[in-house]
Amino acid sequence: MKSILRVSVVLLALTAFGCASGVLGKKVREPFQGNAYESNNRFWRGTGKGSSSQDNIARSKADIDAKAQLAGQVNTTMKQVADQYLGQTENAQAADVADKFQSLVRQIMNTSISDLRKMGEEKYYNEEKKEYTVFIAYEIKKNAMLRFMKKQAKVDQTINERQRDLIEKIVDEEIKKADAADEEGN
Repeated sequence: MKSILRVSVVLLALTAFGCASGVLGKKVREPFQGNAYESNNRFWRGTGKGSSSQDNIARSKADIDAKAQLAGQVNTTMKQVADQYLGQTENAQAADVADKFQSLVRQIMNTSISDLRKMGEEKYYNEEKKEYTVFIAYEIKKNAMLRFMKKQAKVDQTINERQRDLIEKIVDEEIKKADAADEEGN
């Protein structure tokens, strides 16, 4: 009786395990995953993947995917920084400054990503599907990007002097943090 119960439990466990792994499928390890490809105190990092029957289109898709990921990270980080800084300053024009700051960040990300470095690119061809898959990884050094933002704020005609001063203070604080992280990393 006990042996029948044990066999039943083992079969039940095996069935449950087999069903669970079959539902999700086999785990796949793609290129450019792990800590070395994740953003940290020193770098914003993004990875992209693109597939197509033409290798140049697959590469373009991966490139756009990785850059969009980077732009989203920079934009989100800068929004959080601006909100936090302006929340602490009790500035009467905080909302206007935050809008100008976000507009500046979007404009920079739409036109040029400063100090963009390719960490790697891998291309695969699937004979069965007649399809290329490309993986790309990029990084931006935070302090270089922040310095570029500061330069852009100085020449932006839509920002008044008070707003420019506040934006520069926000960026200067973030540059200090990035520089400190750089010193720790070296």
